Amino acid sequence: MKYTLVTGGTGFIGSHTVIQLLAQERAVIILDNLSNSSRAVLPRISSLSKKEPLFVEGDIRDKALLESLFEQYEIESVVHFAGLKAVGESTEKPLMYYENNVWGTINLCQVMARFGCKSIVFSSSATVYGDPASVPIKEDFPTSTTNPYGASKLMVENILQDLQASDPKWKVILLRYFNPIGAHKSGQIGEDPADIPNNLLPYVTQVAVGKLAQLSVFGDDYPTHDGTGVRDYIHVEDLAAAHVCAVDKLTEFSGTKIFNLGTGTGYSVLDIVKTFEQVTGEKVPYSITPRRPGDIAECFADASLARTELGWHATRGLEEMLEDAWRWQSQNPNGYADSE
Repeated sequence: MKYTLVTGGTGFIGSHTVIQLLAQERAVIILDNLSNSSRAVLPRISSLSKKEPLFVEGDIRDKALLESLFEQYEIESVVHFAGLKAVGESTEKPLMYYENNVWGTINLCQVMARFGCKSIVFSSSATVYGDPASVPIKEDFPTSTTNPYGASKLMVENILQDLQASDPKWKVILLRYFNPIGAHKSGQIGEDPADIPNNLLPYVTQVAVGKLAQLSVFGDDYPTHDGTGVRDYIHVEDLAAAHVCAVDKLTEFSGTKIFNLGTGTGYSVLDIVKTFEQVTGEKVPYSITPRRPGDIAECFADASLARTELGWHATRGLEEMLEDAWRWQSQNPNGYADSE
């Protein structure tokens, strides 16, 4: 049996992707160290899929563990999510981000190469565009970074492109996605930050469910329509579908492909708050606080290349994203801790 290895597969995007890979009759191995996810997601994945992925608790920096996995199973492709992802934390602990995100990926690729598995889909980020000169952002825009998290993603992109250039047997797909939100329609899996959320929507939902007192809006003096930061929010189910398309694409080409994954529409922080209140009927008190280091004013995608080459486009609108996120949070006020 041939497997797809999903690193970070119990995380927010990883768990949704695993369900969709299983729906495509793929055999899946999840490798996750559970540093920002929960083992409790596993029975929910199995229940929703009516299939059971293999799960290995471990770290991509553990070369002996990776080698044992590749020795034991015939792994034909890797979907690589495992990585730290908080912009603010990265500015405080840059070495932790470089060690985990960059060295972890090098370690993974060394083992992949040794076992002849040279197909990888990498979970990158629109943060590699830095503070873009214009929007919407296309894949050929210059790359730069404004924080160590973004720098670590860009380093990994460069490493993977250099690796492919050195050996044409490698097939590399870099998925630069914008701001994933929403949750599985069932309300059974969703975003469950291990600590105080670093991303906007889980913070909004935790305020609405009463876990947090109010939302902090980081800056209201950006050059946007209401002064708050504008981002391209994409439903996690749409994002997961793009990863399935990317895994399928690995069989059809050689080289490196880069795709933006977004809706092409930007919404401000206050747009999100107001729409959430309208959709759910829940109030979200907020206060304006200083800007966060590394944040930019505006960021949204031109995702037309993914439509043309991957046959993928986002299908879910903002209201559905917010409804699904609220269903998850309201049914699981304490996230996966409610079932641990």
